[in-house]
Amino acid sequence: MQLANDIKPVTYLKSRAADVLKYINETHRPMIITQNGEAKAVIQDPQSYEEMKNALAMMRLLTLAEKDIKAGKVYSEDEVFDAVEALLDK
Repeated sequence: MQLANDIKPVTYLKSRAADVLKYINETHRPMIITQNGEAKAVIQDPQSYEEMKNALAMMRLLTLAEKDIKAGKVYSEDEVFDAVEALLDK
């Protein structure tokens, strides 16, 4: 990963906004924007952002499922299908 190429000062963004947008959309790599030498923002293309959001949502679901398993809140396959069939019969 060439992180150094993906860190730019805010003045670079101000003067080359179109180039920055083209770069992040073509490479799907985020760009870190700095101000006074400190990271202040991350710019990312919409597709990568959506994929990241979906991955985080999946991780949250897995974390909740893991907690349920540890707490013994589990159901057998038959119990689940029976419950679904009962709901569909209503």
